[in-house]
Amino acid sequence: MDINEVAKRSGVPASTLRFYEEKGLIASVGRRGLRRVFAPGVLERLALIALGRSASFSLYQIARMFAPDGRPQIDRRALAAKAEELDGTIRKLSAMRDGLQHAAACPAPSHMECPTFRRLLRAAASGAIGERSKKMSSRQRQPNNSRQARRPRGPGLSST
Repeated sequence: MDINEVAKRSGVPASTLRFYEEKGLIASVGRRGLRRVFAPGVLERLALIALGRSASFSLYQIARMFAPDGRPQIDRRALAAKAEELDGTIRKLSAMRDGLQHAAACPAPSHMECPTFRRLLRAAASGAIGERSKKMSSRQRQPNNSRQARRPRGPGLSST
């Protein structure tokens, strides 16, 4: 397949294909006139690269996941470490979402008068928001009615 067909079938721009080739992530098998030609297996390799990029692996890390013969050689420890890193990111994003949802629904006249919002603000300032989220999610697995009763509710907001 020439570079235009690979770009069309993979959704990866030709400029990116040339960049990936320059970095050694893919290799053309020749030329048809001025256009690079790739083996059909390049589409699968591009899919693996896209998967790695989606998981926030660097191009360098992705390149190391291929053996010299081009076959995938994926380090399971690296995958486990990346999964752990993504868990941390998910905890932080979940805490931010929860804080925003609380701030949007809180009936306090000012956010600064809301004890929950002030705790979230202190946690964010200290960088502990991901840790707070981890503790909150473990509490959410074990219902605590007294915690539910203290949560400020606005008009029309249910406790579920």
